[in-house]
Amino acid sequence: MSLIELFILAVGLSMDAFAVAICKGLSLRKVSLKECTKVGLYFGGFQAGMPLIGYFLGVQFKDYITSIDHWIAFILLSFIGINMIREAMNKDEDESIVNLAEAAVGEEEVNELGFKNMVMLAIATSIDALAVGVTFAFLQVDIVPAVLFIGIVTFALSAIGVKIGNVFGTKYKSKAEAAGGIILILIGLKILFEHLGIFPFA
Repeated sequence: MSLIELFILAVGLSMDAFAVAICKGLSLRKVSLKECTKVGLYFGGFQAGMPLIGYFLGVQFKDYITSIDHWIAFILLSFIGINMIREAMNKDEDESIVNLAEAAVGEEEVNELGFKNMVMLAIATSIDALAVGVTFAFLQVDIVPAVLFIGIVTFALSAIGVKIGNVFGTKYKSKAEAAGGIILILIGLKILFEHLGIFPFA
């Protein structure tokens, strides 16, 4: 596999992570280099780790993995998206409490980029990379440089995505968070439809 082919593959794999990173940027009050780096590390790390795991799983699990990856991604993204919509709808009535918490410890920012939430998102957006890693086992691919390259590309695009989302979302936080939840659900549906062969643009 050539470097150009690997780059195209890396960009393709990172698109879901990029879109979700934009959603995270929409839901944050402010974004600094720290937040961009944190999101980038989660998505980039999982996007690099999943193909590596897939590579070592090998051919015996290929059919099993590819038969359920779209359902896993759809369920995780839908669950997180619905939760984001629910939180956005409840945000106005809890605004005073949230403001006090933010002033004290920045709780809202912590929750948005909390470990559990970010791990679920990172897994959901890197499931396809697991199946790709299985195919690497049958190709003449130097696996360590390949997965590092994929991780770096995803890191960069995800970090940029957070900033892009934040620039457009800071003035309309609750509405933007609800929109972000809807986008997550649509991404999940897109993944599901593509794998079921009914997505019109697949």
